[in-house]
Amino acid sequence: MDAPQHRITLAESEMPTRWYNIVADLPEPLPPMLHPGTHEPVGPEDLAPLFPPALIEQELGTERYYDIPEEVQEVYRLWRPSPLIRATRLERELGTPARLYVKYEGVSPAGSHKPNSAVPQAYYNHQAGITRLTTETGAGQWGASLAFACAQYAMECEVWQVAGSFDSKPYRRLMMETFGAQVHRSPSDLTEAGRVIQASHPGTTGSLGIAISEAVEAAVQSPTTSYALGSVLNHVLLHQTIIGEETLLQLAKVGETPDLLIGCTGGGSNFAGLAFPFLRETWAGRMTPALRAVEPAACPSLTRGTYAYDFGDVAGMTPLMKMHTLGSGFMPSAIHAGGLRYHGMAPLVSHLYHHGHLEAVAKEQAECFDAGALFARCEGIIPAPESTHAIAELVAEGRRCAESGEEKVVVVGLSGHGHLELPAYGDHTAGRLRSSAADDPDLDAHLRGSMAALPEVRAS
Repeated sequence: MDAPQHRITLAESEMPTRWYNIVADLPEPLPPMLHPGTHEPVGPEDLAPLFPPALIEQELGTERYYDIPEEVQEVYRLWRPSPLIRATRLERELGTPARLYVKYEGVSPAGSHKPNSAVPQAYYNHQAGITRLTTETGAGQWGASLAFACAQYAMECEVWQVAGSFDSKPYRRLMMETFGAQVHRSPSDLTEAGRVIQASHPGTTGSLGIAISEAVEAAVQSPTTSYALGSVLNHVLLHQTIIGEETLLQLAKVGETPDLLIGCTGGGSNFAGLAFPFLRETWAGRMTPALRAVEPAACPSLTRGTYAYDFGDVAGMTPLMKMHTLGSGFMPSAIHAGGLRYHGMAPLVSHLYHHGHLEAVAKEQAECFDAGALFARCEGIIPAPESTHAIAELVAEGRRCAESGEEKVVVVGLSGHGHLELPAYGDHTAGRLRSSAADDPDLDAHLRGSMAALPEVRAS
């Protein structure tokens, strides 16, 4: 028997040239976004103050595929196609008969999957005459990605970084500034939304919902400025499907069909990017993998949230979206996985989970860092704190297969590296890392309060 192929690569010429829009194939129709004032379905004119026409078409459109512009492909080729890695050393460590594969997105300029959407968003805005983009960022991967993307098209980039991450992850901020972005600690005193939050929650570590409010407020004040979002929305998930499309081609090269796909979830773009092309194949009858989303126990929107219409931000400036939510006012613990500290899950991921097409589990951060450190020792890749959630479930599944003898093929999305998150690993090594339960002992009370404040949606 041939030795296993450790690194499955694609030639540059094999990089997919289309994004997949799962909306075209949904067995159950997706509930529309609603205007926050009228509660009527959002139309292109409602999104025009924030997004250029091409992104609005991708957000609301039902075409099955969208061509990736050659100008975007040119930038993608700096790091794509990304490798699919057979984690044979981890397999040996776990003593498992399962075959464990990792789709590694940490090879991008920002060290994560986020440039897959940042680059086309910057490109389409540039084509529309926009000269400045505003955005929010949690751990900093999205902010760094948009800063890099804006630099490709000589655009300005202004980032509101969640306070907890701004304070604990200075190197992410420095990366953004090196790419040319202006970075603010959120909540800031630069916006009305930020000032209100500071007054009502002095000393807060912030949240993605707050940072979104600030970035949106800044964007709508200028006709040459647009807002860019790093997750949640349909067009962002669309751009990320290049991950799954490449993975399908790579698995075919080694004759593998997956039994299980795993991805970490905060807003949902990384998980959707891997999973959606495989759902298409499932619905077409070509394979039947289970799809498992892994979220932090401190911010469990899928496993403990409510499927309801809610705002995407704290100030209520965004459209209402039907999603699994903890309530837009929910303030999660300052866990190291800052990119997963979002109160709601992408409407598309929420919809698929609600109808039983996906599984979800929640993990405490101590277990996740244990798995991340184990993976680093075995495979030489230090996962980002967000990615450790997926790795933790990969390790757990490998151990289950070791006990049962099942020879599963498991694919995990490793969304980014943790080279700039080493203080978090230092806390883990020194035994200072708290479990999620210890991080937020009042989680139930927080949930009751934020759920009670969900907006009442009038029937149209």
